[in-house]
Amino acid sequence: MISLSDASLIIKVMALCISIRWVCGLYRGVIAGSEKLVWLSVFGVVFATLRFVIVLPVMWVYGFDALVFFFYQLFIAVLEFVALSIKSRSMLPRVKNAVIGWSFAPVKNVLGFSLTIAFTASIWVVVTQTDKLILSSVLPLSVYGYFALAVLIAGGVMVAIGPISSAIMPRMAMLHAEDKPIEVLAVYRDSTQLTAIIAGAAAITLAFFSKPLLWAWTGDQAIVSSVASTLMLYALGNGCLAISAFPYYIQYARGNLRLHFIGNIILLVFMVPAIYLASFQYGMIGAGYAWLVVNLIFLLFWVWFVHSRLEPAFHLKWLFKDVLVILIPASIVGGGIKLLGFESDSRLLSAFFVAGAGFLIIITAVLFSSAARRMLRSVISRWRPV
Repeated sequence: MISLSDASLIIKVMALCISIRWVCGLYRGVIAGSEKLVWLSVFGVVFATLRFVIVLPVMWVYGFDALVFFFYQLFIAVLEFVALSIKSRSMLPRVKNAVIGWSFAPVKNVLGFSLTIAFTASIWVVVTQTDKLILSSVLPLSVYGYFALAVLIAGGVMVAIGPISSAIMPRMAMLHAEDKPIEVLAVYRDSTQLTAIIAGAAAITLAFFSKPLLWAWTGDQAIVSSVASTLMLYALGNGCLAISAFPYYIQYARGNLRLHFIGNIILLVFMVPAIYLASFQYGMIGAGYAWLVVNLIFLLFWVWFVHSRLEPAFHLKWLFKDVLVILIPASIVGGGIKLLGFESDSRLLSAFFVAGAGFLIIITAVLFSSAARRMLRSVISRWRPV
């Protein structure tokens, strides 16, 4: 048991860690804006290893205690802050005769833009956490654990858009600043296809093969029967969400988030009541249906509306040539494998089956993506002997 004084100290250390990592986000933005993404990725891998792997031998030496863990995390947070600060400052231009002090003048022009991002991020937290808050009061603790597992696994679909968005947003902003609209749309379309390949294939795999995946992971038939349908619905909903995030990127590049602000308000207005009503009526499966339906409607109608305002006559080309042409064949392959009716008591064999099915689905998506085929031809030509 943790004493009250230790718990109080741990909360203070956690707050300090959060504060330091919040400031680190500013330095990461400087580095990402300079498109030093390879360095930033390697840095992220190193510190993730320090934070979650190296902590184990540290605790083995100093004791498996909560205080040891959190003070170690504070040490890593400080180390990360120092490293990011040095790197970001080395990339900024030298300013002679600079006056040190506080001033809103440098950020005045982007203050509205920044506040819009902060506000919509807050709305996003509400949208994505409402179902968990509601279901925690509706479901028994054991059943809520099943729901949390489904949401956790389905969240893997959204992992794909993090690195992609980090890479394309500074690139699109730079191209827009250089008045290169054709190049902006080219990056937009290629990255849409990349997201459709990765996030789409992940969503399709989880939707069709949720049962063997859960069996391979947990080995508990009760969990499989309770969670599979909810996992399928949340995976598909997250797939829709990954694609519908793209209009935000082009608005970000243009420095005008008015439509993104309105879209988040609309999503909040519809999502929260839908999840509330569906959860109280049907439990976690109701929350899954609400999550999928609202995100699908948002993708079909709001994304079309934003495209029509930003790039008229662009939406249908984007939807059919960059999204559906990839997802439909991948879904057909996934459905065909599903019809094989695979069942096995072996968790290892089930894991291999899901991995193989996912591989075939993603290969199909790659083959039907013009951007992926172009990149493959480029790689092949580079390695072809002269």
